[in-house]
Amino acid sequence: MLNVSVIGGSGYVGGELTRLITLHPSAKLQATYSRSHAGKYVHSVHPNLRGIVDMTFTGEDPVRLAQSSDVTFLSLPHGQSSKLIPEMIKTNTVLIDLGADFRLKDKDAYIRWYNYQHPSPDLLKEFVYGLPELHRAEIKKSRRVAVPGCMATSAILSLVPLVREGIAGTGPIIVDAKVGSSGSGGKPSLATHFSERYGVVRIYKPAGHRHTAEIIQELSNIRNSKVDVSMSAHSVNMVRGIETTSHVMSSNIPSLKDIWKAYRSFYADEPFVRLVRDLHGANKYPDPKFTVGSNFADVGFDTDPEAKRVIAIGALDNLVKGAAGNAVQCMNIMLGFDETEGLKSPPLHPV
Repeated sequence: MLNVSVIGGSGYVGGELTRLITLHPSAKLQATYSRSHAGKYVHSVHPNLRGIVDMTFTGEDPVRLAQSSDVTFLSLPHGQSSKLIPEMIKTNTVLIDLGADFRLKDKDAYIRWYNYQHPSPDLLKEFVYGLPELHRAEIKKSRRVAVPGCMATSAILSLVPLVREGIAGTGPIIVDAKVGSSGSGGKPSLATHFSERYGVVRIYKPAGHRHTAEIIQELSNIRNSKVDVSMSAHSVNMVRGIETTSHVMSSNIPSLKDIWKAYRSFYADEPFVRLVRDLHGANKYPDPKFTVGSNFADVGFDTDPEAKRVIAIGALDNLVKGAAGNAVQCMNIMLGFDETEGLKSPPLHPV
């Protein structure tokens, strides 16, 4: 049985990590760290875990927790895990970072996208980008993984088959992302206050969203040349979920049958990617509503031949496949468990 610690357990992602690890048949939650909630019961912050997690948050030094843990998850704000990992890396723990600090391989990209001089650029190469559908073999051999951003995960998974098969032309890819309020975290602000947040479709980052850097990095690796991506992000009236609608311009639009083949061949053996494109009914395309609480990512597509455009659609639960569930999936791969272990729960419906 693995001893697992969660650093940053009081946030929404930390709560999902705690829930998933507690229910994992091969893992034992050793500790969940929160400086601001140390000494309080976990269920006082995550009431859904009452009667399931009977422990308190610890304020013990995170590096000491890592020393006694087989696996350490870090769910911290940007810039925080890079302060801890140089010491944690000296221990024997497996490190799975859910922050942005080690996702990008180019240290200069942190200056461009985060206005941040990376304090440990030599460690960037130590971390595998933790998207199993692209990097399973590398994850399996690694002891350090950087889990992707939630919007990046949705966009990448929906776009990769188009890029790999050359369906995406050389023009820019435009990603339109819509995310629920849990993507803003648990710390309240005027923008997340109920009376201001409820009912909105608020574009909060028309250009320059940080997750764009991950999409560029991963799609460029697939193509072996630079892929231009621009993303706009909206807050919408839901709690959980992300949907990305990506516009790919191409001078040669394949048939729907050929696009189906591209998606089916790439995702044929993927346990958590579902292809959604139905001809009838209300739910013809991916919708994050039908992924809530699960580790599934739904992808789909359509074409617009007159405009020479292919539309790639991705939907997932930002807290599960977009964060905690993907992290547990990586842990399973790294440690030789069945990849789906602890992650087989279907989505909730209705919600």
